[in-house]
Amino acid sequence: MQDSIFSLLPPLVAIIIAIWRKNALFALFCGVALCHLMISNGQPIDSIIATSTGVAGVFYSLGNVYIITFSLLIGALVTLMNQSGAVNGFINHLASLNLVKNSRQAAMLPTVIGTTIFTDTNLSMFTAGMSSQKLFDHHKLSRARLAYLVDSTCAPVSILFLVNGWGAYVLGLLDGYSFDDPVGILIGTIGYNIYAIVAVALAYYTAFSGRVFGPLKRAESLVEKKQKTTIDHVAPALIMWLPMLTLLMGTFILLWHTGDGDIRRGSGAFSVFWSVMAALTLLVTLILSYKVMSFTNVFKSIITGIKHMSPVVAILVLSFAFGDAIKALGTGVYVSQLINVEVPLFLMAPILFVAAAFMAFATGTSWGTFAILIPIAVPIAQQSGLPIEFLVAAVLGGGIFGDHASPISDTTVVASIASGCDHFEHVKTQLPYALFGALITLITYIIIGLSF
Repeated sequence: MQDSIFSLLPPLVAIIIAIWRKNALFALFCGVALCHLMISNGQPIDSIIATSTGVAGVFYSLGNVYIITFSLLIGALVTLMNQSGAVNGFINHLASLNLVKNSRQAAMLPTVIGTTIFTDTNLSMFTAGMSSQKLFDHHKLSRARLAYLVDSTCAPVSILFLVNGWGAYVLGLLDGYSFDDPVGILIGTIGYNIYAIVAVALAYYTAFSGRVFGPLKRAESLVEKKQKTTIDHVAPALIMWLPMLTLLMGTFILLWHTGDGDIRRGSGAFSVFWSVMAALTLLVTLILSYKVMSFTNVFKSIITGIKHMSPVVAILVLSFAFGDAIKALGTGVYVSQLINVEVPLFLMAPILFVAAAFMAFATGTSWGTFAILIPIAVPIAQQSGLPIEFLVAAVLGGGIFGDHASPISDTTVVASIASGCDHFEHVKTQLPYALFGALITLITYIIIGLSF
């Protein structure tokens, strides 16, 4: 069954279950189990042992352990910033600067914040959205416009500048291919991630020009009344921005150090892990120094943040296990050989983009999408001669487009909550912009593909 048409079954089953059950965790587990059942030639006992060994094997890689721990700690970092009142302090500090005097400046504020805080998408969305709600109301700009600007900057920028959980996750998926510089491949995806670039450009154009189109032009500024997005107390702003700066600068410094002066060859997993450790340590120190929380409450917030990230980390572990399993099954190699015969080179990136978009739209998550398609995209690139960065970027961009278009996407929901906007009002008004960005992306990928 290996390296044959039957090797397509696990990813197809995973996709179908993810769409049917809206559960990426269950879908990935079924995919892993089916892979090992096929590798074991249908022997149930052997397949159960192999599945257990495969999942446990994820932790044999130090790089994977770094990435998994980083993902848990980033949840603790974000929760602690919120619970301590540091986010409120940062928002109040922005308001005290009195930078906003007209509607253009009001629209530019969340756009700039959304492209500046790219270490965590949710933190970026909440900061950009909550700091701008009253300003948008005052300047008679709809909350739907705010939700669009927040959603179209925070997630795309996070997938472009991968100094965050997404970057660590993608690095983990690339692990095992023996690349000389996986960080370099990650950096190389920036220029090819057309959808993310177009999404950010459209957001800046909308904010600066004040021009809106489609349903967004007729948005009714519906405000969601039931939400509670703020913490009552306020802490000094530096409790938020100093650890964030530490995380960002620490990652780049460690990439430079471990890469002997070349960040592309640095150890991404090592760098993000120790940077978030430094940022979290600094955050706890500042919170205790300013006495905004007791040590007991700090500890409780850290545990809460880790628990909040646990479902995502479970998906992360199964994603790594699934990637290893379909590599052993030869799915990526078979698909690459099939596509090389049947599909013109210039259509490979558009096909991967559409596949990723469909999966992310249907499931509401990019994590499972990346786990299934990146281990397929890499062998296609290796067999076809197309740049690995090009095809990986197509998967990443397709996942973000699917998130933008999907009403069940976590990023779409968070953008609505952070902006105080009716959720379906946000989905309806953002969709034309997302579709336009996807169309531009497909045309650009065809043109790029024809140049190879």
